[in-house]
Amino acid sequence: MRILVVDDEKLLVKGIKFNLENEGYTVDACYDGEAAVEAAKATEYDLILLDCMMPKKDGLQACQEIRSFSTVPIIMLTAKSEGSDLLMGFESGADDYVTKPFNILELKARIRSLIRRSTITAQKEAPKAAGLFRFADVEVDPNTRSVRKGGNNVELTIKEYDLIEFLVKNPGKVYTRENLMDLIWGYDYMGDTRTVDVHIRRLREKLEPDPASPEYIVTKWGVGYYFKAGAVCTV
Repeated sequence: MRILVVDDEKLLVKGIKFNLENEGYTVDACYDGEAAVEAAKATEYDLILLDCMMPKKDGLQACQEIRSFSTVPIIMLTAKSEGSDLLMGFESGADDYVTKPFNILELKARIRSLIRRSTITAQKEAPKAAGLFRFADVEVDPNTRSVRKGGNNVELTIKEYDLIEFLVKNPGKVYTRENLMDLIWGYDYMGDTRTVDVHIRRLREKLEPDPASPEYIVTKWGVGYYFKAGAVCTV
């Protein structure tokens, strides 16, 4: 397993690298967001640890750029714990976050959990005789784990794809944020339910005809989310 650690605090990077290499990971390091994007383009990583505040290009910008060409799991390292800052990280495409100062054991646990989930997802065999799920001009293909809108591929992160596939397979069923956290992220996920809200919003922006008035990925106020019953057909 290969991990990229990106932070302008070189002493911190050295400590993380030492601890992860002792766990058997191969670890590369760089110290600004611009170098992080170039490294992610040049090398296939199993996970990236990405600090928010860095020179040349901050972590949020770097995360967005990496997301334009890769679904590699990304954990943001941030010195801020305010809700708005954490949500910005998720909106940029991060899968998880760790607030500084952090316990190295917690960081290792989050890394193991995220890599395990992404590996299981990547290796999951496509269901036999699985067809396409269609709604409006959108096609969800479980065989290739791809989504097309108007005939064009839509770039989704691993969790965005998992979430939309789950919802279209279970139309009309309402799921609380906690339900979706357990079912999509796993019961051992250490984030909070705002993660679900961010991923729902991003799916609406990418797939709904009018994201401001979603027709298919619907909110059940005070409860959670569901996919519109009767809107999906399979082929």
